[in-house]
Amino acid sequence: MRDPDKPQAIIDAAIRVFARSGYYNSRVSDIAREAGIASGTIYLYFKTKDDILVTLFREKMAEWVALVQKEVAAERDPLAKIRKIVALHFRMIQDNPELAEVVQVELRQGHKFFRGASAHEVSAYFDVIQSVLEEGVAAGRIRRDLPLKVATKMLFGAMDQLATSWVLGKRAYRLTDAAEPVASIFLKGVTTDGV
Repeated sequence: MRDPDKPQAIIDAAIRVFARSGYYNSRVSDIAREAGIASGTIYLYFKTKDDILVTLFREKMAEWVALVQKEVAAERDPLAKIRKIVALHFRMIQDNPELAEVVQVELRQGHKFFRGASAHEVSAYFDVIQSVLEEGVAAGRIRRDLPLKVATKMLFGAMDQLATSWVLGKRAYRLTDAAEPVASIFLKGVTTDGV
C-alpha cells in the first residue's frame, strides 16, 4: 500500500540532494538515503530521476502561482501588484536557498526541460504577470501601447537574472533588498506617468 505522504518526502529529499550535489551527480539511491527509505521505494512513486525533477518543478510552480495569485488579489492597485510580485519572487528565492539552487541552476542544465516539461508551469506564471499588466492598462496606469508579452518577459527576466546571480554568488546581500529597485525601474518604463 502506498503512503500518500511519501512522494512529498521524496521530493523534499531530492531538493536537498540536487542542491548539494547537483542533479547530474545525484543518484536515486542518494535521494532514498536522504529520505530515509529504500531505493526501490522511490520507484513506487516515480519512474526515474527525471520524473522526480519534473514533478518537483510542476508541484512547486503550481504552489507558487497559486500563492502569487492569492497575494496580488489582495492588492487593489495594479502597480502595487507588480511590486508585490517582485517582492514575493525574491523572498521565495531568499527563504528557500536549496529549492532556489535547483530551480535557478540545476533545472537549466536540461534543454528539453524548458521546451517541454515546464512550459505550462512557466506560462501560468507569465499569465499572472500579464493579467496584472492588462489590469494596469485598463485602469489607465500602464501605457496602452505597451507590448504586454514583451513587458511580461522583461519583468520575469529581470527577476530571474537577479535571482540566478544571487544563487550563484556568495549571497552576501539580501535578495529581498533588490525588490523595490527592480519594481521601480520596471514601472518607470511601463507606466503612463513614469512612477
